[in-house]
Amino acid sequence: MEAGTVFLIGLIIVVLVAFFKTIRIVPQRSAFIVERLGKYRITLGAGFHILIPFLDQVSYKHTLKEQAIDVPPQTCITRDNISVEVDGILYLQVTDAKNASYGINDYQFASMQLAQTTMRSVVGKLELDRTFEERETINIAVVGAVDKASDPWGVKVTRYEIKNIVPPQSIKDAMEKQMRAEREKRAMIAQSEGEKQAKINVAEGDKQELIARSEGEKQKRINEAEGSAAEIEKVAEATAKGIREIASAINEKGGMDAVNLRVAEQYIGEFGKLAKTNNSLIIPANLADMSGMIASAMTVIKAQTNNDKK
Repeated sequence: MEAGTVFLIGLIIVVLVAFFKTIRIVPQRSAFIVERLGKYRITLGAGFHILIPFLDQVSYKHTLKEQAIDVPPQTCITRDNISVEVDGILYLQVTDAKNASYGINDYQFASMQLAQTTMRSVVGKLELDRTFEERETINIAVVGAVDKASDPWGVKVTRYEIKNIVPPQSIKDAMEKQMRAEREKRAMIAQSEGEKQAKINVAEGDKQELIARSEGEKQKRINEAEGSAAEIEKVAEATAKGIREIASAINEKGGMDAVNLRVAEQYIGEFGKLAKTNNSLIIPANLADMSGMIASAMTVIKAQTNNDKK
């Protein structure tokens, strides 16, 4: 009875082991490599699978998802003999699980080493300043080299990204001084450009002010000249009109007597003023013959009147 129980228990254990070795469930985006008696048999995709127990076994398991591999920092020598530490991230994906199993022992380690080797080669062709500018070029070169080498391994390299480029501390200090000097230079240039533009603006403003002032002065003189001309014209017109009125009044009855009286009054008045304002007075010889002087003046007025009538 006890021997039968032990045999039954052993049989149950064998059946369970055989059951678990027979059934395989492969997750999504994964691939299992099955070997039969140590020889490749089949690649299992996602889903439920049944194997022959004790003959078939899963030797390799691969994920078909894109993998990110951290590439450790390494020292690279630039073209101008500067040592820099460069690290990055390598992205790859298994496209053929069979080749990834039998093409190389460890495709991740091999891809990482190849990425580092290619990185040293590419950085060695560039100067230090260009290594910061040519990140994209370096990334493309690493991807091309690793992808070409990993094709027999059933691995596809999708991209490579540089994380850090770290130069020595002495180079950092020199670069910082250079950048500080460059910033100060740009600041001085910007300040000088501002002062230059300010002076140009002031000069342009002064120029516009002088032009406007001269235009105003010109217009002022034109207006004054036009005003003076109009004034002279109006005075001349008024004088001519007054003369015509006087001539017309002279031709009327009693006009000549009025003119005689007016001339005599003006003569006496002007002579009196002359006597008041001067200490020495020269009296004309014919001062007593006032009627003769008036007669002479009237003769001139009559002659002018006759000319106006003609």
